[in-house]
Amino acid sequence: MTFKEEILQGLPKTLPQKKAYPFDSNRAPKRKDVLSKEEKQLAIRNALRYFPVEWHKELALEFADELKEYGRIYMYRFKPSYKIYARPISEYPAKSKQAASIILMIQNNLDPAVAQHPEELITYGGNGAVFQNWAQYLLTMQYLSTMTDEQTLHMYSGHPMGLFPSSKEAPRVVVTNGMMIPNYSKPDDWEKFNALGVTQYGQMTAGSYMYIGPQGIVHGTTITVMNAFRKILPEEETSAGKIFLTSGLGGMSGAQPKAGNIAGCITICAEVNPKAAIKRHKQGWVDILIDNIDDLSKRAKEAQINKEVISIAYIGNVIEVWEHFYNEDIFVHVGSDQTSLHIPWTGGYYPIGFTYEESNKLIKNNPELFKKEVEKSLRRHAEIINKHTQKGTYFFDYGNAFLLEASRAGADVMADNNIDFKYPSYVQDILGPMCFDYGFGPFRWVCTTGNPEDLEKTDQIAAEVLEHIMLDSPKDIQLQMQDNITWIKNANKNNMVVGSQARILYADAEGRSKIALAFNNAISKGEIGPIILGRDHHDVSGTDSPYRETSNIYDGSKFTADMAIHNVIGDSFRGATWVSIHNGGGVGWGEVINGGFGMLLDGTKDAERKLKNMLFYDVNNGISRRSWARNEGSIFAIKREMERTPNLKVTLPNLVDNDLLENLF
Repeated sequence: MTFKEEILQGLPKTLPQKKAYPFDSNRAPKRKDVLSKEEKQLAIRNALRYFPVEWHKELALEFADELKEYGRIYMYRFKPSYKIYARPISEYPAKSKQAASIILMIQNNLDPAVAQHPEELITYGGNGAVFQNWAQYLLTMQYLSTMTDEQTLHMYSGHPMGLFPSSKEAPRVVVTNGMMIPNYSKPDDWEKFNALGVTQYGQMTAGSYMYIGPQGIVHGTTITVMNAFRKILPEEETSAGKIFLTSGLGGMSGAQPKAGNIAGCITICAEVNPKAAIKRHKQGWVDILIDNIDDLSKRAKEAQINKEVISIAYIGNVIEVWEHFYNEDIFVHVGSDQTSLHIPWTGGYYPIGFTYEESNKLIKNNPELFKKEVEKSLRRHAEIINKHTQKGTYFFDYGNAFLLEASRAGADVMADNNIDFKYPSYVQDILGPMCFDYGFGPFRWVCTTGNPEDLEKTDQIAAEVLEHIMLDSPKDIQLQMQDNITWIKNANKNNMVVGSQARILYADAEGRSKIALAFNNAISKGEIGPIILGRDHHDVSGTDSPYRETSNIYDGSKFTADMAIHNVIGDSFRGATWVSIHNGGGVGWGEVINGGFGMLLDGTKDAERKLKNMLFYDVNNGISRRSWARNEGSIFAIKREMERTPNLKVTLPNLVDNDLLENLF
């Protein structure tokens, strides 16, 4: 059977042979055993409804074994035989080019070079899933390859509910992930309902098909690290020879060493999973691998003396590094953490004193002890960071729930008021006031031809557009403009492509619209092939996350989620090819609501109309909310936008004199 025939077939007509899991794959950790006997029977019943009755007896035994062994039913038997990666869009069987673009992005998310746990359909973050099982994948491929531009596919947490009559103006796909009734949105609820096969954790870009490998975060990390050093160093001093110490080399955190190199510092990134560290080294995302703490401190001192720009992966626990550097009097200028603490009890964070393998056995055989050891390590982790910050280290929370989980473990991370954390999140200190408030966020695109020459042309187009915009840009955004021009001009030589031919940069509404318009014009002239636009949910407008994206919202509304909901609804009728809304993300299930989109540019006037309409709203929705929260940069940005766009009318806040409030209560 050919690749196209297999895509069109959907579920196989005859029961395929059972497959053995690859022995060398990076397996997802076993999930908690949280179901009662009756619930386990329900999970099997739920799984079997995808298949004809005559297969049930054999599959019931197999699915029960999977549930016992892995805590989930992945249906590995039904994984297709073809290689999964982002093929050129012309190679996909489809009646709709928009639908073909979504197939491309789904397959990119599940490419083993891109995905963290591809056998379990998990792209990144330990649990960021594209689908719950392989039956859902096969059905979705069939639906997308047969649908027309007058149908919409509705995806319920990985399950393709079906194709519904729609219109050409509607999105081709509407995605939801983990949308729970609020009282059922605790971490243990995810464990239960995911094990039952009725919901999933889509992370921020996995379940919305917009993940482009570590590059998707490398630019934001570069901006964050650059500006972290700018905050603490004299203007004339560079970051060369100065240490950025962090941890995590998984799907998103794997960007940190590359970002540190671009930012021009010494990056030391600890990773307990040797396979993850070796993978990033082979991909060229980290320069050196070291597994001995004495060798690490010796190499770090050497790099400091020589003012090197270098990245080092330490295979081991980051607490060991913090403690050893303190004892060795190695000064750390900037510190953070990017482990997956949104899932602290199932492999997102590993305790010190145990090997990676020992920890995974604990997760499976003694989860209560594992939890106690994680909590003990979080307290120890925070304690040594506190010692470093007393010596002058600038530490920030990278929005991975480090401070949140450390506080829950009883660590010394709270400010004197016992309400706020003693360390800021990177959004509070850096990306919020410097980027998001002005409308700058992670704009990305994918070249559907798979041709690197197309990507180079888009880099050139984007740079020219930004340079032209910068000529008339106000002083307030000049630094961001220049950083992004420098970034895009050097992007190709930094070898950041993993999987699809994709690029990312930070741009505001004006920049995104003008870059997209220039792309669409180039497509219409035949200079490049079709382009898929999108963004991370981590952005100006798409995400309500009180401990990260909206942590610099100070009017009391940071725990509300109106903005993300309006974002996905507003994008859906303004021209998005697909839209998504998720419960959960980098900071955890029940802690954030994320809205995202994808848009295909095909060079037509119709695409031009849609991009102008949708990209404008996608950014300015967030700026409006931030300006209403009295964020100074956003007030400036939305007033400027209203001057340029006469039919935009936004409610502006009246500022209150603080002295007026002093003695009221």
